Amino acid sequence: MIRTDWIILCLAYIIGLISTNLVTFPASGFSPQELCILAAGSIGLALICAIALRKSFKIYLWIVAAIVAILAILYFQLRIPQANSNDISYQVAAADSTLVTVTGKVLTEPRLNDSQRLKLWFKATEINDQEEVSGKLYLTLPLLQGTGIYPGQQLKVTGMLYLPQAANNAGGFDFKQYLASQGIFAGMQGIEATFERQAEPMWGWWKLRRRIVRSQLRGLGSPVGQLVSSMVLGRKAVDLPNDIRDRFIEVGLAHVLAASGFHVSLLLGIILKLTEGLAAKPRLVVGIGTLAIYLGLTGIQASVLRACLMGSAVLLALTMDRKVQPLGSLLLVATIILLFNPLLIADLGFQLSFLATLGLIVTLPGLQTKLDWLPPAITTLIAVPLSASVWVLPLLCYEFNTLATYSVVVNILCTPLITIISLGGMISAIAALIIPPLGSAIAWLVFYPTQLLIAITKFFPNLPGSAWAIGQISLGLLLTIYGLLILVWLNKWWTKHWWLALLLAIALILRTVIDNSNQLQLTVLTARQSQIIVIQDRGQVILINSGKNNEAKYTVLPFLAQQGVNHIDYAIALDGSSNSATEWLEISKRAKIKYFVSAIDSIPFLPLKIKTLGVDQSITSNSSHLSIERQLAMINLQIEGQTWLIIGKTSETDNDRLKQKIHQYIEQHNLELQQPILIWSDKLASAWLELLQPQMAIASTHQMNFEIGQQLRQKQIELHNTAQEGLIRWTPQDGFAIKQGRFD
Repeated sequence: MIRTDWIILCLAYIIGLISTNLVTFPASGFSPQELCILAAGSIGLALICAIALRKSFKIYLWIVAAIVAILAILYFQLRIPQANSNDISYQVAAADSTLVTVTGKVLTEPRLNDSQRLKLWFKATEINDQEEVSGKLYLTLPLLQGTGIYPGQQLKVTGMLYLPQAANNAGGFDFKQYLASQGIFAGMQGIEATFERQAEPMWGWWKLRRRIVRSQLRGLGSPVGQLVSSMVLGRKAVDLPNDIRDRFIEVGLAHVLAASGFHVSLLLGIILKLTEGLAAKPRLVVGIGTLAIYLGLTGIQASVLRACLMGSAVLLALTMDRKVQPLGSLLLVATIILLFNPLLIADLGFQLSFLATLGLIVTLPGLQTKLDWLPPAITTLIAVPLSASVWVLPLLCYEFNTLATYSVVVNILCTPLITIISLGGMISAIAALIIPPLGSAIAWLVFYPTQLLIAITKFFPNLPGSAWAIGQISLGLLLTIYGLLILVWLNKWWTKHWWLALLLAIALILRTVIDNSNQLQLTVLTARQSQIIVIQDRGQVILINSGKNNEAKYTVLPFLAQQGVNHIDYAIALDGSSNSATEWLEISKRAKIKYFVSAIDSIPFLPLKIKTLGVDQSITSNSSHLSIERQLAMINLQIEGQTWLIIGKTSETDNDRLKQKIHQYIEQHNLELQQPILIWSDKLASAWLELLQPQMAIASTHQMNFEIGQQLRQKQIELHNTAQEGLIRWTPQDGFAIKQGRFD
C-alpha cells in the first residue's frame, strides 16, 4: 500500500469516531438504529474525502475504508465505560440519604473545588465493612479531612452517596456525562476520612509534581507560584485560585494553563540546544527520555501526549537525517492516540489541541508570507496566535456560546510573556527536582513577567464587550464554517478570496444572533435553592432573581450565553431566599443591566452605575406587562393575554393577615376568572388555591409541600417541578416544553 492509501484508512478511522461525536455522548451506548445512522454517515463522509483528495477511485480501497469507519464506530461503542453488576453506583438507591462507610484506594491527587472542598477519584472495594463493591467514585472531603492523602493510599470514608446530575439547564455543564466518560457513575460527599498514618512511598509522579510546585511557590509566593506551576505542568497539577483561572479563560488564554504543544516545543528546543555536541543516538535517547518524563509529570494529558509523540517523530527524523511531514505526523499521532483511547475523540481539550496544531501547519506559512513586510519577530508574534485562533474559535463558540472578543489581541500581546515565563518555569522545575532552593531562586526571575501577565488578564475583561454571547450555533453551522476553512486551505480560488469566506462565516453567525434576539419566551430555570426566571421579549430581557451559592455562575450565566443575551433590561430581586448581592455582581460583569428593581431591603445592589426603579413602578416591555406586589413577594405578569403569578417567599409571618391580603389581591384584580399560571418556590400559601383555578402550577423546590400537592390534585391542576423535570420553557407558538420533552 502506498502512503495515500494509509492516509485514507487513517482518515476513515478518525471520521468513524468523529461521527459518534456528532451526537450526544451516550452513557449506556448507542442503540442499533443510531449505529446504522452513524455507519451510513461515515461512508458518506468517506466518499466526500475521496472526491476532495482527487485520487483515482479504487473500489477495493474505499470498501476497506468504509469497513474501517464502521469498525471504528463499533470499537467506540465497546470502549464506552459500563458499570459492573456490583458497581458502587447501585448502592445509591439502597443508601438513600443515610450515612455509609466506603473502603477503597485513592486514585488521584486531592484538588480544591469551587466549594473549597477537596475532590479526588476513589476506587471503592467495600461498603459498610461487609459487602464487596467495584467501580470508582467522585469523592469530595472537607479540607481538614484530606490533609496527608496521596494517590495509592488506602482510605475509609464516611459520607453520603449520590448519583451525579445531568445538565438541567440549557448551556449548563453535564456533570453526569463527564463522569460517565471517565467510568464514574456515582459520587460521595464525604464527612470523615480515616487512614493509617504511614510513611509516604519513596517514588511517584505526584511526589515529583509536588516538589516542583512547592519550590516555585516558595520562590514566587501565592498566587504567582501556582500560576507558573500551572503554566509548566498544567492546571491539574496545582490548586490555581478560581479568580485567576476564570480570568484566563475569559480572555482566551485557557490554553496557557494547560500543558500543550507550545510547552513541549520549548522543551524540545532546550533539549536540542543542550545536546548539540552528542552523537545522534545518545541525543535521541536523551530527547525521548526527557519528553517521557515531562509526559509523566503532566499526568499524561492528551494534548501533551500528542505533542510528545510529534516531538519524538522530530527527534527520530533528525537521527535518521530525514525530513518530517507535519501533516502526516499529525494524522499518524492522532490515529495512534485514538487507537489506544477512542473516547478521546469527544474530549474538548484533545479537539482543540489538534485544531490548533493543524492551524499552525496549514495556515501559518501563508499568513507569514502575507505579513512579510513586517520585521520577522513581529510577524511571528502576530501570525502564530492568529493561525491557531482561526481554527479553534469556531469550536469554542459552539461549545461555550461565547466569543472572547479580545482573545486574538490578548494572545498576541501575551505570547512573549508566556514564552519567557514558560521557559523560566521549565528551567526552575528541572532545578527543583535536583535542588529545590535553586529552583526557587530561578523561579523568582519570572516574578515580574508573571505579574504583568496577571495585570493584562485583569485589564481586558473590564473593557466593554470583552465577552460576547452569540447564542447556541447549530452543528450544521459549525461544519459549514470548518468547510469554509478547508476550502481556503485547499482551493486556490478560495485562498485568494479568503475575505469572502470570512464575511460569509460572520454573516451566518450574525443570522443566529438575530434569530435568538427576536424570540419571545419565558423560561423557569432549574436551581437547587432558588427560583430563577428569564423572560426574553423580542430583544428585551427580564431576569427575575439571581440565585444563591454560585447559581449565577453555573446556572444563570450559561443559560444567558446559550440564548445570546448580552444585556438585561430589568433585573428583579423578588425575595431574600433567591437573591444575593454577590450573585448580582457576578451577573452584571457579563451582562449589562439597565434597570434594577429590589423588592427587599436586605440586598443592596453594591456600588454599580445602574438605574434603580421603585417597586411600585410597573414594567412594560415589547409584549409583556409586569407589576410587583411587595407585601406578597409576588409578580403579576401578562404576556400575550396569558396571566402568570410568580410567587416568592413572603416576609409576612401572620397566616391570617397573609390569607386576607391574598384574597383582597385576587378579588381586586379579578384573578379568579383568568386561570393564571402559578410559579412558586419554598412554600405556597394555600389561600392562593382557595379562590384560584390555575391553568398550571410550576414549583421550583426540592421539597414539595404535601398539602399543596394534594390541593392541586383535587382540583385536577397540572403540576410540574423543575427540580424533577428540569428547565421549563414557554413560547406563544409551541406552548410549554421542558428539557426532557415531557409535555407539548
